[in-house]
Amino acid sequence: MKRLFGQGHVAVWVALLALIVFGALRYDNFVSAYNLSSFLGYNSMFVLISVGMCLVIMTGGIDLSVGTVAALASVVAAQLSPHGLAVALPAGVAAGLAAGALNAGMIAGLRLPPFMATLATMLAAKGAALRLSENRAVPVDWASDFTKLGMNKIANILPWTMLIALIVVVAAWLIVQRSSLGRTVLAIGGNAEAAHLMGLKTHRAEIFVYVFSGGCAGLAGVYLASGYGAGQPLEGAGWELAAIAAVVVGGTLLTGGMGSVPATVAGALLFGVVFNLLNFENGRGTISLSAHWQSVIRGFFLLVVILLQVRLARPAAKK
Repeated sequence: MKRLFGQGHVAVWVALLALIVFGALRYDNFVSAYNLSSFLGYNSMFVLISVGMCLVIMTGGIDLSVGTVAALASVVAAQLSPHGLAVALPAGVAAGLAAGALNAGMIAGLRLPPFMATLATMLAAKGAALRLSENRAVPVDWASDFTKLGMNKIANILPWTMLIALIVVVAAWLIVQRSSLGRTVLAIGGNAEAAHLMGLKTHRAEIFVYVFSGGCAGLAGVYLASGYGAGQPLEGAGWELAAIAAVVVGGTLLTGGMGSVPATVAGALLFGVVFNLLNFENGRGTISLSAHWQSVIRGFFLLVVILLQVRLARPAAKK
């Protein structure tokens, strides 16, 4: 069980389960098919970018470009939607992979700091998305099969987007837990210089995590365009912060060296459930929180978790 969910990361699963039980008891339609399918469809994008971010942070790096890369991919996919899902889906993912490769080249090749390299890619992707879209939303072709990806569901509950996201999650978990590449990723976060001196293929691992993160962002952008009917050049603003928050809440240290892919998924879903609960409370008239206040809550929640991480890391460092 610890190997599956991540040793020391059980708390996030307990918190997630507690919030779900609370919502089911308090609200009549919280576990309805409509709410479940809407929740899973929307949060499948954040599960994807959070898992990509998790692998990056495991190396001690950061990827600030995931939000704008997802926006760029949504524009690319929407523009190619008249050619169908078979063309638009790979094109959107390819846009993300290209951005990830750019990050990898700057970080693993030119040895630029991840913060600066991915910040540059973030700005470039934003400019490219606005240029391709001419600073407006790009509607998809509803006559093609492109929207089936984002709108069709299994048993009227499980969206295809979440099912595909879970396949990516399992693949990432297997890489981290069962492969030499995954062990190298963790070794880089623990001590990059020592990992290199041990003969580990650190450059290959760094390239992989940034390309993987870019691919996840690209797929999330395809979800965005397919599920909401348009490529949105400005929609990804702040997604990188949501991904970092999910990773940190899932117990992955920002310094790298340890982490859990399943717990990151729980962290992403935990944030989703929190805001789903807030929306239900808004509907009851108990509170009235705008999207801006929800961002404040997300930031405060993240700050508390980081402070807890620092306190827990100090005794471990002394040992």
